[in-house]
Amino acid sequence: MGRTIFVNIFGLLAVVEAVLITAVPLLAAEDVVALRQADMKAMAAAAKTISGLFKDPTSYKAAEFRWAADTIRERSGIVLSGHFASETANLQSKAGPNILNERDRFDRIANDLRDYAVALDAAAQKNPGPMTASMRMKPGEAMGGGPFGTHVRNEQELLAMPAEHAFHLMLQTCTTCHAKFRME
Repeated sequence: MGRTIFVNIFGLLAVVEAVLITAVPLLAAEDVVALRQADMKAMAAAAKTISGLFKDPTSYKAAEFRWAADTIRERSGIVLSGHFASETANLQSKAGPNILNERDRFDRIANDLRDYAVALDAAAQKNPGPMTASMRMKPGEAMGGGPFGTHVRNEQELLAMPAEHAFHLMLQTCTTCHAKFRME
């Protein structure tokens, strides 16, 4: 009788283990989708904050600008790439299946996003008071890039450009990524 109970418990544990082994990757994939969607929403809200500060420069507060830039920086680069490190197909996800096939390009875009956010953070540190003219683009200044041609400049050029220009390039980077890697 003791042996029968042992066999039954062992069999039950084997069934539970099989269920858990099957379920955990599914839960993990859904968790990754939820996490990356939360990060995307946080980055969108941060971009909206920065946009509002440029629309009304009198409302500029360096701490708020820096918080928004840091929100994007912390969720881009390798963090963003890591959210898409494995199979992207999931019913709750709008991620395209081409991310894995074009991993290098996706990673470059994620790193570009981080680099623009770093430049915005640096601008906030350099401008702790009111928003200065050096943070703003000049009338007629070319924005460069484009939805399919956004590239990070070298660090010195990136840090030397007006923060508003870096912000526009950052938004173009988001557009590029969504156009290339997001299913609608």
